[in-house]
Amino acid sequence: QVQLVESGGGMVQAGGSLRLSCAASGLTFGSYNMGWFRQAPGKVREFVAAISRSGTNTYYADSVKGRFTISRDNAKNTVYLQMNSLKREDTAVYYCAADRTLLIRITPGQYDYWGQGTQVTVSS
Repeated sequence: QVQLVESGGGMVQAGGSLRLSCAASGLTFGSYNMGWFRQAPGKVREFVAAISRSGTNTYYADSVKGRFTISRDNAKNTVYLQMNSLKREDTAVYYCAADRTLLIRITPGQYDYWGQGTQVTVSS
């Protein structure tokens, strides 16, 4: 059974930092591209960042480029999202997801497995 478990969320002041982790089990982690998405109240789930199987290639939403960094450790079956210079508009539930295809994709419906999410709240 595939499980993706996010952790590291919480409340932080604007300008602060958080590091999210997503631990995967039940799948061959190195065979999946991994993505981070977020969903704010009343809004659709949106793409944040993705990383290729080997970690060589990354892709970011314009809204987080230069502030967030996605990385992975295939030996630990874990993907990370380092979030710096956080803004109030970054407040959302953050989800990690796994995609078995070759290309990095940014549409939520194209991902195969999802975690339960972790809340990030940025206060002013």
